[in-house]
Amino acid sequence: MRASLLIYLLFVLSLMTARDAQGQDTLSKKEKRQQVRARKIQEGKFLITPLAGPAYTPELGFTIAGSVLTSWRMDKSDTLLQRSSAPFNIGWGSTGSYFLASRATIFFKHDKYRLYSDLWYKDMEDNYYGIGYDAGLNTPKSDSTTQYRRLWFQLYPRLLWQFKKGFFAGGILDLNYTKGDEESVGVAADPTYQQYNNRPFNSGLGIMFQHDTRDVAVNAWKGIFLEAQVAFYTGVLGGDNVYQVYSFDARKYYAISKEAHTLALQLRGRFAVGDVPYGEMSQLGTPFDLRGYRWGQYRDKCMLFGIAEYRHTFYNKTNKPGKCGMVGWLGTGSIGQDPAEFKNWLPNGGLGFRYEVQPRMNLRLDYGLGRGSSGFYFNFNEAF
Repeated sequence: MRASLLIYLLFVLSLMTARDAQGQDTLSKKEKRQQVRARKIQEGKFLITPLAGPAYTPELGFTIAGSVLTSWRMDKSDTLLQRSSAPFNIGWGSTGSYFLASRATIFFKHDKYRLYSDLWYKDMEDNYYGIGYDAGLNTPKSDSTTQYRRLWFQLYPRLLWQFKKGFFAGGILDLNYTKGDEESVGVAADPTYQQYNNRPFNSGLGIMFQHDTRDVAVNAWKGIFLEAQVAFYTGVLGGDNVYQVYSFDARKYYAISKEAHTLALQLRGRFAVGDVPYGEMSQLGTPFDLRGYRWGQYRDKCMLFGIAEYRHTFYNKTNKPGKCGMVGWLGTGSIGQDPAEFKNWLPNGGLGFRYEVQPRMNLRLDYGLGRGSSGFYFNFNEAF
């Protein structure tokens, strides 16, 4: 009996030892994965993060989106060079919409050059309210007044050269296409829609200047960003319309109390002149400004908006910025034929959750509120 009991105890002890060893192996595997990832980051190697999730925006309805965030360092030997990034989003909306979007930010040659590139494609059931604040506010949304189907494409690269530390200059190419179809009676009767819907393609060339002292471009904790652009749209590259767009973007990032607690401020204006088609009017309500409004409900030749956003990153046990954070913002914006018409201001506010999926690159979940509308946004990197 004693021999049997001793054998049993030895058997149990061996199982416990094996289990502990297995736990140590699992832990060591996890640690190894972390070490491999840390080494990849340090060496500037390519990282890819796939995600999928639901969202709701006023113009797309309930949405299922698949997203991929890619990042890398163009020169692996240059440890001071920011990581380039290119998020891709593809999805389907309950209104019958299909979309593809990407906003790449690429740094190369020791930050001597920067390439920003936006790519958009949407085929969607949409609503067109007309031009101006009153049209956006008072036109009832229905299948007889605002509904139509819109096909939209844009390729918008900007190449910059750093001619002095923190100062950049470069060129703009903008190719975009907006074509409406299956329009309701109300949309078909709109004079701007009648004038431009059969002239859907626009091509523009321009110049831009930047002053940038942000620590990280896609998720700044400190620094300033100033940008001015002018673009001329003509028939040189096959465009159907002739107009000009002038814009500026001013941002300031303040560290509040400690690192990763940031007050981000933005003031942005866009001013179009000439024969501006309805798809190229200045519009509020994008995922990058007054989140919560229907994108395109409020449109006119000119636009101005301001946002104040507080970004709070929770600290981990080592008293360092962790992976999770929260944001809250307040904003307002106005539209008009010219700046003298900036009299009616749209209120905006919201809350958001952040989760770091790659170094200083966040998954962004935002819920925004506007006048009579709201939206839930699923995206990568900060709104501004």
